[in-house]
Amino acid sequence: MLNYLVRRLVYAVLVLLGVNLLTFFLFFTVNTPDDMARLNLGGKRVTQEAIDKWKVERGYDKPLYLNEQAPGLAKVTDTIFWTRSVSLFALKFGRPDSESSGDIGHEVSTRMWVSLKLALPLFILQVFASTGFALLLVMLRNTRLDLWGVVLCVVMLSISSLFYIIVGQFLFSRLLRLAPISGWAPGWDAVKFLVLPIGLSLLSRLGGEARLYRAMFLEEVGKDYVRTARAKGLSEGRVLSRHVLRNALIPIVTSAGSYLPYVFLGSLVFESFFGLPGLGAYVIEAISKQDFAIVRTMVFVGSLLYILTYVLIDVTYTWIDPRVRLK
Repeated sequence: MLNYLVRRLVYAVLVLLGVNLLTFFLFFTVNTPDDMARLNLGGKRVTQEAIDKWKVERGYDKPLYLNEQAPGLAKVTDTIFWTRSVSLFALKFGRPDSESSGDIGHEVSTRMWVSLKLALPLFILQVFASTGFALLLVMLRNTRLDLWGVVLCVVMLSISSLFYIIVGQFLFSRLLRLAPISGWAPGWDAVKFLVLPIGLSLLSRLGGEARLYRAMFLEEVGKDYVRTARAKGLSEGRVLSRHVLRNALIPIVTSAGSYLPYVFLGSLVFESFFGLPGLGAYVIEAISKQDFAIVRTMVFVGSLLYILTYVLIDVTYTWIDPRVRLK
């Protein structure tokens, strides 16, 4: 296990370095610091003096990769690549491009908790609701209820999440007035702003997840150990819960675990539509403002979370199935 974790750690560093280099190359080759200054200052009719001032304020007046005029190690450290790219590994994100002040790290640490309040309950409810609904359909397999349940799943996964948002806001906020249409409040007052987006997001994902889990359970139902369990007199509910569910946990954990990065990064669509000040809305704001510093930061954070998530999933396999060994 230790050798596996060390090897994955080395892989993670190499992957992050590759992502970082590629992102930096794309941002600073396609768009030079002068181009970024013009975008943030408002267009083509910008004086060179204003561009130079903007670059100095944000540290973009340095060379990209090598500062030949600096002494010693500063030839490498006193560059845009070091201050804007390598520093990300120390979780020093710097300041935004589109604002005169502020710190990206502070915004990320603050907005992350808003995204957690939305995505963590949604993640837990999604796993239990999808698994429970799929087990119910398997228990009712080869019946009309199973058929119509599958049809319902197909219909639900065929509908865009935007449809759920628009219809849900109109129905529950404007007509029934059961929840605010958008907004945010600190503390426990945030619950009333989270109920509707959590419910609609759960509904939009339920069809696809339940249909996937049902297929996994049906594959397990036809195996020999299930027939043996039935021959010993176990009830169908016990067979499904203690045998089928446990042996299908590996693909379920893989599917559900892939959603974990969004628990921290937030949902771009739902946070934007419901006015939640999370990381998803932060990325949308950065893209609209063409703030490359924030976008680069979120690309790095997203890559880091995905790597850590799949390492966690691999370790979880050994707990689910003792036959799995990480070597």
